[in-house]
Amino acid sequence: MKRLIVAVGIVIFSAAIVYAGTPNSYQVTGPVLEVKGDVVTVQKGSDKWEIAVDKDTKTKGELKVGSKVTIVYKMNAVSIEVKDTAKKGDEKKK
Repeated sequence: MKRLIVAVGIVIFSAAIVYAGTPNSYQVTGPVLEVKGDVVTVQKGSDKWEIAVDKDTKTKGELKVGSKVTIVYKMNAVSIEVKDTAKKGDEKKK
């Protein structure tokens, strides 16, 4: 029994380490409004969501206008521009 508890603990700990550094995934479900190049447009309520797709996107089934889909996606930064480079306390020291 103790071995089983230790084994389960190791599995849970290992999974936590693997997923700790990965960004969360999100999903949107709705009908496809448009499939155009590398963008799929999905209706969610009154909003239209444009989700980018690329060569690594796994698609199960035929993706076409009118199909109800669930898209799993991750958000990542493309670029970051910092506007304030100096802190107010640092300006007085100069």
